[in-house]
Amino acid sequence: MFDALATALTQAYRQFTDAPLTIRPFGEGLIHETLLVSQLDKKWILQGFNDSVFRFPERIDHNLGLLSKHAAIHPLPFQLPLPLLNTNGSGLTAIQGKNYRLFDFVDGSTLQQVQHPAQARMAAQAYGKFASWSQQLSAEGFEETIPNFHRLDLRFARLQEVANQLPNIPEEEQALLQGYLEQLPLVNWYQEQRTHLPLRVTHSDTKINNLIFSKALSQVEAVVDLDTVMGGYLMYDFGDLVRTVACSLPETATDWEQVQALPELFEELLAGYLEGLNGANTPLEAKSLLLGGEIMTLIMGLRFLTDHFEGNVYYRVSYPLQNLHRAKNQLALLQSQHGHRDRFANYAASLQKG
Repeated sequence: MFDALATALTQAYRQFTDAPLTIRPFGEGLIHETLLVSQLDKKWILQGFNDSVFRFPERIDHNLGLLSKHAAIHPLPFQLPLPLLNTNGSGLTAIQGKNYRLFDFVDGSTLQQVQHPAQARMAAQAYGKFASWSQQLSAEGFEETIPNFHRLDLRFARLQEVANQLPNIPEEEQALLQGYLEQLPLVNWYQEQRTHLPLRVTHSDTKINNLIFSKALSQVEAVVDLDTVMGGYLMYDFGDLVRTVACSLPETATDWEQVQALPELFEELLAGYLEGLNGANTPLEAKSLLLGGEIMTLIMGLRFLTDHFEGNVYYRVSYPLQNLHRAKNQLALLQSQHGHRDRFANYAASLQKG
């Protein structure tokens, strides 16, 4: 099945010898095709690039090149797997009309959700250290790999635009739409923050499964999936951690009454992220983190509901109403976060005093 691919790889990369290659599917990646390549006792990860989601592969190649140069001079306490260069000096290799990238294999374990609060803290520390490390780079030098990826105001406006074009909306969906439109004060707060917060180099997809832990889950070995690295705000990265880690159920769950924020995990994340930053943030940035989870949860809910109204054209669904249900899930999580604002603020104040 992969014979032609194996031949092309052997010709394109100096890493390979004349020994046979073994190629098989690997992991649960939702965006790129991911394959494990083996030759004798060595392993690599091969990604088939998804250019329908990432329409500007040259921008990603540019950004990862900046990271590679910086990492060569300023190493991190964990690995940052970056594309290996082919014989033409490029991180992208065209094979049978598709772009591929080759990475060194990082041995370890991945998590889909935390099993212990200490893992949440470790994850946040790693992303905080990445943010601190990358602040020596100019965010303006990085190109947008997905334009307006986390622009909450534009996502909000898009939902309004799509909803206004629908001839009729069922009562249940109308109630959900109204719940999202009532979040305008949070959108206005976000727009105000953008006028004051410094632009940073951010990972922009800080889920826990984008970390590789050691086999014993005692430390972070690598931060991966760097295609979304670009200019952004610290509240984006911290907020997506909160959305995906400090919650009782995943975004696909339909037991909406049981969907709630977990303040204990939020506190672990906040402490860990600030430890990782080690002071490489402004006071206003630290304050913005408290609503970062709400910002990212609202963004995802808006995107899910918009996609439902548009006929499920972006997110893959396993049944027709799944994006609607995802939107209900995220609104429940958002409302739960609203209810914990005072607790989050008090905990942040205690950290500052400590």
